[in-house]
Amino acid sequence: MSTPKPRSYRHVEPLDVDAVRTVQVGTALWAIALVVTLVFRDTLTDDGRSWWIWTCVAGVLLGLVGLLVTTRRRRRIAAARSTSQRS
Repeated sequence: MSTPKPRSYRHVEPLDVDAVRTVQVGTALWAIALVVTLVFRDTLTDDGRSWWIWTCVAGVLLGLVGLLVTTRRRRRIAAARSTSQRS
C-alpha cells in the first residue's frame, strides 16, 4: 500500500477590489425584491409571509450601511496610494 502524497497549496493573492460595486449590486437586488414583495403584499399577508417585506427592508438598509463603509474604504485606499506615490 502506498502512502498518500502530502497536499501542496498555492498561495493566491487577494484581488485588488474595493467591493463598492458588489455592495451596489446586492443593495439593488434587495430593493428590487422589496418592490416585488410590496406588489404582492396582500398575498404574502394572507399566506403568513409578510415578514418577507421586512427582510427586504433590512437587506436594503444594511446594503446602504455597507455602501457607506466600502465607499469610505475606497477613499482611504486611494489616499494611501497617492501618499505612497508621493514619497
